[in-house]
Amino acid sequence: MLSVAFLGLGAIGRPIAKRISTAGFPLTVWNRTTDRAAAFARDIGVRHATSASAAAKDADVVITCLSTSLDVEQVLDGDLLAGLKRGATLLDCTSGDPATSRRIAGKLASKNVVFIDAPVSGGVRGADEGTLTVMCGGDARDLARVRPVIEAFGKKIVHCGPVGSGDAVKAMNQALLALTIWGTGEALVALSKLGVSANVALEVINASSGRSNASMNLFPERVLTRAFPRTFKLALLDKDARIAAQIARDERVPAPLTQLAADLCTLARTELGEEADHVEAVKVIEKWARAEVR
Repeated sequence: MLSVAFLGLGAIGRPIAKRISTAGFPLTVWNRTTDRAAAFARDIGVRHATSASAAAKDADVVITCLSTSLDVEQVLDGDLLAGLKRGATLLDCTSGDPATSRRIAGKLASKNVVFIDAPVSGGVRGADEGTLTVMCGGDARDLARVRPVIEAFGKKIVHCGPVGSGDAVKAMNQALLALTIWGTGEALVALSKLGVSANVALEVINASSGRSNASMNLFPERVLTRAFPRTFKLALLDKDARIAAQIARDERVPAPLTQLAADLCTLARTELGEEADHVEAVKVIEKWARAEVR
């Protein structure tokens, strides 16, 4: 049985770590906020380490789930690198950027530690239910070795290519998410001003070619109800969309829509603040139009 260290107990990290423990893998947890890790360890019945290095010391698989790739690199350069044992695998579930992931992989190679970028999609609900989609970048043989751990929290596990590929696919997915949220918001605000019920409009859209996850799930559950639960920060979507735009620039791909998605996310983040949920971006459209989706 592979032993696991889990670093980063945020909104997604906590349920992922819980599922790994429930699956029977020996688990040690660490978090930059020590009290959070201590409380989690006490509630779930796993080991708590007071440093990243101590958590990783005997682990076969070290999972990081932080906000950015730079956060992961900072932890690595802090004391984590010294604590990793030779032959271990660092599985990074952060929604990161390919360039930093490749740099991290280079640092780890000197200690004979494998790196796999493995960002996830499916939100808190998917993490709770173990139905996340996991996009993996790295060597296929290395992925096969740690796949049993990933299966504890992922339903669809896809090998996307070499290191950085998982990050790239996740970023592009997020740019598409941003575009569908914004586009659906514009359409429904305009229709509401014309007197068309949003419920009626979505009934048509969701049976037609304009449907998306935004129209089928996010808007009915969050916008029409005005619930706007805070499950995934707009600030993180902004970060992901900007990664996607940078990838397009690096690869010399004309990507005006991807860049627009990044710019709109940044604009909405500035308008709504750091704690806003990603779907709350529609509030910016409503404010501009002086109308609400109804």
